[in-house]
Amino acid sequence: MRQAVSMVAHLGFRLRALPSALSRSLSSAQDVLHRTPLYDFHLAHGGKMVAFAGWSLPVQYQDSHMDLHLHTRQHCSLFDVSHMLQISVPAPGAVRLATAFLENPEVKLAGLAARDSLRLEAGLCLYGNDIDEHTTPVEGSLSWTLGKRRRAAMDFPGAEVIVPQLKGKVQRRRVGLMCEGAPMRAHSPILNVEGTRIGTVTSGCPSPCLKKNVAMGYVPLEYSRPGTPLLVEVRRKQQMAVVSKMPFVPTNYYTLK
Repeated sequence: MRQAVSMVAHLGFRLRALPSALSRSLSSAQDVLHRTPLYDFHLAHGGKMVAFAGWSLPVQYQDSHMDLHLHTRQHCSLFDVSHMLQISVPAPGAVRLATAFLENPEVKLAGLAARDSLRLEAGLCLYGNDIDEHTTPVEGSLSWTLGKRRRAAMDFPGAEVIVPQLKGKVQRRRVGLMCEGAPMRAHSPILNVEGTRIGTVTSGCPSPCLKKNVAMGYVPLEYSRPGTPLLVEVRRKQQMAVVSKMPFVPTNYYTLK
């Protein structure tokens, strides 16, 4: 992905192929939904609006999820993430900015479906699924977020638990998984080759770029080495999986200088 253009941040198959975590969010009861400054803009451009975490957001546009995912990898796409309350331009200017982006023929509008599959290919966590308030940075394979000074000073919440984990005393780790057959979904059991349940998938979907099924989940430390063969239970059937390095697809983030 040469560039992933967003109003406020860089990134992050058909609808039925979405990870189950996203599918549940999309099918939640549509009570009173919040609207971003680009709501009417999405409708005018053919956005298929859905309920997501209390907001009305586009899941995709006229192009298919697969096409938008691959377009983002090959060129660039515009994602509306202003529902995260991180908008960096005044709301009245949001439509003008989005319209200006679309004047570039390489830029297309993309929605929640492409954003979710792109972040999974990149091995990025979705809060509430892959990490939460009960997950430490070490367990979540996010040790890089802890600087050397903070580690030495132990001046951050949870340091008494996290610092020993940094030295190897951790019981479980977030890992990447690849498998053939049916796609792995959130809550799918992870088993060792003897058939004993050892963990759970937290996110999963078919990778449009790799044409394979990718997922993330938590397993005991002894099963976390890349190349370790495991089993996953999908639709009550066991199928082979292997622990894989992340990101699944090499990243090539564009950073403004």
